[in-house]
Amino acid sequence: MLYNILVPFAQKFHIANLFTYISFRSGLAILVSISLSLYMGPKLIRYLRGMQKNGQPIRDDGPSSHFSKAGTPTMGGLMILGSTIITTLLLADLSNPYIWVVLFVLLSFGVLGFIDDYKKVSKNNYRGISGRMKLIIQFVISALAFIAISYCARPEFATQLAFPFFKNLFLDLGYFYIPFAMVVIIGSSNAVNLTDGLDGLAIGSITIAIASFGLISYLVGNSIYANYLQIIHVPHVGELTVLCAAIIGSSLGFLWYNAQPAEIFMGDTGSLSLGGVIGTISVITKHELVLCIIGGVFVIETLSVIIQVLYFKRTGGKRIFLMAPLHHHFEKKGWPESKVVIRFWILAIVFALIGLSSLKLR
Repeated sequence: MLYNILVPFAQKFHIANLFTYISFRSGLAILVSISLSLYMGPKLIRYLRGMQKNGQPIRDDGPSSHFSKAGTPTMGGLMILGSTIITTLLLADLSNPYIWVVLFVLLSFGVLGFIDDYKKVSKNNYRGISGRMKLIIQFVISALAFIAISYCARPEFATQLAFPFFKNLFLDLGYFYIPFAMVVIIGSSNAVNLTDGLDGLAIGSITIAIASFGLISYLVGNSIYANYLQIIHVPHVGELTVLCAAIIGSSLGFLWYNAQPAEIFMGDTGSLSLGGVIGTISVITKHELVLCIIGGVFVIETLSVIIQVLYFKRTGGKRIFLMAPLHHHFEKKGWPESKVVIRFWILAIVFALIGLSSLKLR
């Protein structure tokens, strides 16, 4: 909003001219969103504690250390969504269609997660919306998002899949790109949701991933940088850097209250929406495969669940991991929760660096 108001005066006033720079608005977005998140935190925590008598339900078969978390409120994703949306509306170019596509995904997946969290809390059961119904709703949301993206995309690259670390290796998926893009968005959403199981684990990993895609959005949206790095140039996508910066600030503010011992949990309200946003931005920037690298922690966590379920069914009840997702396996082995979280953050940083290196190593 401020961008659209001040840009016409950019030639007359220095302050107005600053708002024409994505870098300036991104830095400001981090400061504004973290301030909003920190301000909203105590009030939201008090309200949710009063509304949720028993807090987030704890799994009976989970690590014994988790029973001490009983009574901790969930739906903390409202803090992230609220501060992100307010900051984005305040500082982003609201005439940019990509901003509205990503906000649509953020809000839609957030509402789905909120309903799921509400069912869990109201029934005092860790099972919320059925998996089938959740997938159906996610497919509808991702289909609408893809339709909007396809209207904005460059026709020559609309169905192209770019391979990281290769200069001119593209695969035209044709109509198969439609279900592929939807699976990327849904898969990213659910992968982040699976990772959300320890204090600070998911939000720390999300912050690292979204910061990486903020940088990718900036480079992809700038024709000079895109040509230099020999990556697909997507006009106007650089504005998503401001939205990513808003998420970074909101996430850091939430982490202030989610660090061990957590005062509030993110819940599906935050994990489904933020995961969906990362997947959507990877589709918009044509870096879907790079998401598999940058989001390596999310991939590993998801694979651990798939492998555990398949092995359990094929062997009649045997398990590879002590518990899935993988972070619970290490907890069962006796690792302190803080050690698991920090080591997974280290992995997330390593994966992000490898993913970002693909922009230059071609």
